[in-house]
Amino acid sequence: MGSSSNGYSFFCLVFAMVLATASAGNFYQDFDITWGDHRAKIFNGGQLLSLSLDKTSGSGFQSKKEYLFGRIDMQLKLVAGNSAGTVTAYYLSSQGPTHDEIDFEFLGNLSGDPYILHTNVFTQGKGNREQQFYLWFDPTRNFHTYSIAWSAQHITFLVDNVPIRLFKNAESMGVPFPKNQPMRIYSSLWNADDWATRGGLVKTDWSKAPFTAYYRNFRASTSTSTSTFSDSAFQTQELDAYSRRRLRWVQKNFMIYNYCTDLKRFPQGVPPECKHSRFNL
Repeated sequence: MGSSSNGYSFFCLVFAMVLATASAGNFYQDFDITWGDHRAKIFNGGQLLSLSLDKTSGSGFQSKKEYLFGRIDMQLKLVAGNSAGTVTAYYLSSQGPTHDEIDFEFLGNLSGDPYILHTNVFTQGKGNREQQFYLWFDPTRNFHTYSIAWSAQHITFLVDNVPIRLFKNAESMGVPFPKNQPMRIYSSLWNADDWATRGGLVKTDWSKAPFTAYYRNFRASTSTSTSTFSDSAFQTQELDAYSRRRLRWVQKNFMIYNYCTDLKRFPQGVPPECKHSRFNL
């Protein structure tokens, strides 16, 4: 246990060192509200942001800066009650037909049924790398931290600092990896009742509108735009034994969909990175 706990401590220390370059963000300074008019609001002196959805429109925001590698943290409290048909998206993306993208999407559900956390990675405009999870807590009762740690070697998705997914660079197998295009942070709350809940069978109940999600405690690993961490220990640091056990715990108990095991979807064979588990956990 000693060596793995020491490894985990180093893993946390590396992230702490990276995060030390930025203090908690201010939504006025770090983001622009891009659509939804009054449905998106910043208050508490820039420390809190809310997005709302009604039958007319949803809302969204994006970061003022672009990022190339680093770690992004955001605390969210999701739409409470009957959120069926709604999607709260929080992701990194570049622009254009060959864009890269790293996604968290929270798919709403009927009251009492769990949210589905949908993750995806796009490279050069192509996604289809979905993994979906239930969460081990109610994401509507309190704020929880959702993080993307991105280097030239791997992308780690974390929830409350617990790794839930690891996507490694598999360029040696001919799989593109997002490492050249700076990305902005985006988030939106929108109606997707044609697919979001039980494949579109459950529709949005507009009598419960407006639907509102809340954001706070944004952190980025750098305070300068288009910054890289090529010289940081973060670039090469792998998950240690303790973190890998946590990752396996989440995937064993809470993963509900993995594109790598969907043989019906890929009758000609699963994507190359799926054939070697070390590339895509």
